[in-house]
Amino acid sequence: MDAITRLKLLSSQTTFEVDAENSLRSALPPPTGCLEQKARGLLVHPAVLPNGGRIQLLKSMLTSACERDCYYCPFRSGRDFQRATFKPDDFARVFMELHRRGVVEGLFFSSGVAGGSIRTQDQMLDTAEILRYKLGYRGYLHLKIMPGAEKDQVLRSMQLADRVSVNLEAPNTERLQRLAPHKAFLDELVTRLGWVEEIRKSKPAYLGWNGRWPSSTTQFVAGGAGESDLELLQTTEFMYSKLGLKRTYFMAFKPVPGTPMEAQPPTPPVRELRLYQASYLLRDYGFSMEEMPFTRSGDLPLNVDPKQAWAQLYLAHSPIEINQAGRSELMRIPGIGQKTADAIIRARRFHTLREISMLRKLGAVTERAAPYILLDGRKAEYQPALF
Repeated sequence: MDAITRLKLLSSQTTFEVDAENSLRSALPPPTGCLEQKARGLLVHPAVLPNGGRIQLLKSMLTSACERDCYYCPFRSGRDFQRATFKPDDFARVFMELHRRGVVEGLFFSSGVAGGSIRTQDQMLDTAEILRYKLGYRGYLHLKIMPGAEKDQVLRSMQLADRVSVNLEAPNTERLQRLAPHKAFLDELVTRLGWVEEIRKSKPAYLGWNGRWPSSTTQFVAGGAGESDLELLQTTEFMYSKLGLKRTYFMAFKPVPGTPMEAQPPTPPVRELRLYQASYLLRDYGFSMEEMPFTRSGDLPLNVDPKQAWAQLYLAHSPIEINQAGRSELMRIPGIGQKTADAIIRARRFHTLREISMLRKLGAVTERAAPYILLDGRKAEYQPALF
């Protein structure tokens, strides 16, 4: 199997890994040469980087061989499917050639665990070092940290990458046992995320790649272990507040043939959406866990986004005066985000906002905001949705 064929296979097998915003499949540009023609079919994902930049991101692995037996995972040991493996130098060279040709711009780099976590992490670090220092790659690099990696390996990963991640998969020890019974939630996973934050706080930033420490993220398998949204978001809030994570990702569980969980029903995609929306409220909008509109079962309602559900409970009978509210109050109104709240505050310096059309021009989704606001003491006029 040649290098491009192996890379196609590995990239197609990492669609369950999430990185950056709106990570969706993308078509490559029309082929212009022999290498580009061979690369047709390679999965490249449009991604928004931590700094807001947009790139074409290749997601791939060093190997899809794995000695772990996680119940839900397509790479679990013993599952019958076509696997592929690269040596560090080979992977670095084929990626760099594609990068030079403009086929890919950035790399999300993971691996199955083969020969132990420490050996696997060393091979990933070897690949990253070849890219950075032998081949001169200075673009975006996201490095996965293997469960059980050593602290020095975590530090070295942070010196090579723009972002690092450790997939927790489940919100706590009990739930992880249902997904991956041979993984240790605290000792193998959470501890590594703690080391990332410890290094960021204790060592000077100039030791990191390009003079700054990388951001860190994690990912959960939503619905795989019978966990509630409450459990997932409690761990999410802890990760944001205590371990400095940039973001938590949620992957709706999908059963994989040939795994012990193949007969389990998939998680509805709308649940994944509601978890993302709630996590943004915790991270960016000043909401607390106590304000999340959980049902009695500890889940978020699926028929309405959590910000709207909160507003129906607390703002429907106590609307917010647009001309007097502070930034944090404005951001609690459905249809008003951070940029729109800032635009409203700037506009109020010059005139009183009295018409719903004025809010629309400032970026508000007025159909969502109107039931929960006052404009100069008066309820906003709007047409309620019939369905």
